[in-house]
Amino acid sequence: MRLGATGRRTTRRLSLGGTALLLALAAAACGSSGSGAKAPAASTAPKAGGSLTVLESTGYSGDWPDGLDPATNVDGAADQDYMDAVYGELFELGPKGAIIDDLATGYSFSDDAKTVTIDIRPGVTFTDGTPFNAAAVVWNIQRDLKSACTCKPTWPVKSVTASGPDTVVINLSMPDGALIDEFFDSTADWIASPTAVQKLGEKAFAIKPVGAGPFEVVSDTLSSVLTLKRNPGYWQKGRPYLDALTFKSVASDEAGYEAMLAGEGQVYVDMSTPSLLKQAAQKFNVENQLSTSPYDLQLNTKIAPFDNKLARKAIYAATNFAPILQHVFDNLYPVTQGFTGPGGICYEQQVPGYPSYNLAQAKALVKQVGGITVSLGTIQNLVAQETTEALQTEWAAAGIKTTIHDYALAPLIAQFTSGKWQAMIQTAGSYDPAAGVGVGFRFSSTSPFSGVHDPHLDSLLNQAAGTVDMSQRCSLYDQAAAYIAQQFYGPFYFGFAPANVAVKGVTGPGLTQPLPAVVVTPTILWEDVANAS
Repeated sequence: MRLGATGRRTTRRLSLGGTALLLALAAAACGSSGSGAKAPAASTAPKAGGSLTVLESTGYSGDWPDGLDPATNVDGAADQDYMDAVYGELFELGPKGAIIDDLATGYSFSDDAKTVTIDIRPGVTFTDGTPFNAAAVVWNIQRDLKSACTCKPTWPVKSVTASGPDTVVINLSMPDGALIDEFFDSTADWIASPTAVQKLGEKAFAIKPVGAGPFEVVSDTLSSVLTLKRNPGYWQKGRPYLDALTFKSVASDEAGYEAMLAGEGQVYVDMSTPSLLKQAAQKFNVENQLSTSPYDLQLNTKIAPFDNKLARKAIYAATNFAPILQHVFDNLYPVTQGFTGPGGICYEQQVPGYPSYNLAQAKALVKQVGGITVSLGTIQNLVAQETTEALQTEWAAAGIKTTIHDYALAPLIAQFTSGKWQAMIQTAGSYDPAAGVGVGFRFSSTSPFSGVHDPHLDSLLNQAAGTVDMSQRCSLYDQAAAYIAQQFYGPFYFGFAPANVAVKGVTGPGLTQPLPAVVVTPTILWEDVANAS
């Protein structure tokens, strides 16, 4: 069943050429109008000044062990709060999918969608006083593409050049109609000062990075406390509102909630524990975001037991997510059968032919393959851990033996890159399925975080990412979702997005105003965040 795609609008300079492309962009806009440029401060602008302490859980976003250099940071989009505050972004993802001009002011595609031209905001400087220009952007993107990090951009880039002081030209080896959307969860959206990187060296720069964002670094204790102050030379007059912004790591949702009750922080991001969300709503503002990232039960098809299609089929038949959604998550999220969520584009809630729960069939399949033993892992998060425990119980009824493990983010990444994992509960998806942590992140042969290595599926995903016609893209993604189900590559169960909790008086897009989730969570527009409490 096809549900309507979230509206989105493009930036200026839509000299894209080609009737199909223009129709696609018009369809994607869904009634939005105007440029994506930031609106000027209104007469009722939030109160300027003050400070804010933001609490982040160490299980996901509260870790930045390698620092905050985009090219060497291993956590990628998990650290987007810090990166966005220090570097700003070339483009921001705004309400209803609007592409908002930040350090870029527009873009255009060639007729064949193999050349993308990006306009850079003129007159901007990094906080070290050096120019933010096309040359700096080119230097960063080239460096990111060469990075050893698994979170680097994976675009089909032939060359990145500056055709003028404020114009960047990206030439691609194949069409990529999703390239601008792919910036949102890419390290290439964060532009570091080339001068500072070369002067300090990568190691020192990662601890005290220099960008052109709304804030600059005062001190950085890795994976513990990051202290920032207002960038007085920020390009947008009157922004940021805050004079100071501090990020602190806490151990869990419970620790974050207790810290807020004690007045040790004014914001806790990414709360996912249902019982705490209910308590928090009685004392604080709680913003539940619209998900773009369904949970996926990943199966590693390269090794036993899931190199056997019948073993994978047994997992589908033995898995009933409805009681887990009810008892662990209080039915907070919509069930889905594909790799998209209701907050993103090409959302398909129900996939034709999706395998249903069938305990008798599961028992027969387990017996047929001679038994199934599974090592099941997930990230260090209470509700994710409760989910693996519930699956362990469900699968036992079908004769499947399961051991469960949970990992902090860095060890979890190590598990994936080792290639020796068997099954993982992870989120799969982003606002645009073609983006870095979208469907290809979990299902493409080229991704180190995928358990699937299927040329036919790769072809479907590549075709979808390459086309600029939105209806054609969604049709290809529908085919890919059906094929994943037919091959039993990994069941989905609901579209998940954690909530952000803020004290009364704190306002801002992504905190108290809903935004589409870039990956699992939205990008908070820190320059627009204010604290009147």
